[in-house]
Amino acid sequence: MTADLPAPGVFRRLAAIVYDCFLLFAILFVATLIPALLFSPDIMGNEAANNSVVHELNSPLEGGIYRAYLLSFIIVFYGWFWRKNGQTLGMQAWRIKLESHDGSKPSWGQCLIRLLVAIPALGFAGLGYWWIWLDRDGLAWHDRASKTRLRSVPKTAKNNRNG
Repeated sequence: MTADLPAPGVFRRLAAIVYDCFLLFAILFVATLIPALLFSPDIMGNEAANNSVVHELNSPLEGGIYRAYLLSFIIVFYGWFWRKNGQTLGMQAWRIKLESHDGSKPSWGQCLIRLLVAIPALGFAGLGYWWIWLDRDGLAWHDRASKTRLRSVPKTAKNNRNG
């Protein structure tokens, strides 16, 4: 169905990432707020802590466990959207859809591989994204690694409201 649709360019991909980062920031903020309120009694009304300018968070909000906790939110965020309809909110706004090479929805394994390879693809000055200009199929590093691809979704015709 979408196999004949063109792949989106680098800038559309990056614009969708920026959109998604705003939503993901809000989700991670709330995810951080929950353990901060649960494990930091100083935040919950300790007057000595309220008189100081800087509040320190307790140890449950630092280290590897906390990073894994936040990473699980990121994996579920992208995985849920990609598995549900192939699009995050940013991808919907920029009319981009993710699919497996056979045109089906990506599996959880493909979503995880895609995320794990996208981190260095973006981290090396975006080289994994700029790579689509060199790739014969227009695929980024994480597209190749996860056996997925992005497709541009055409605009839908709007209803004529004359009358």
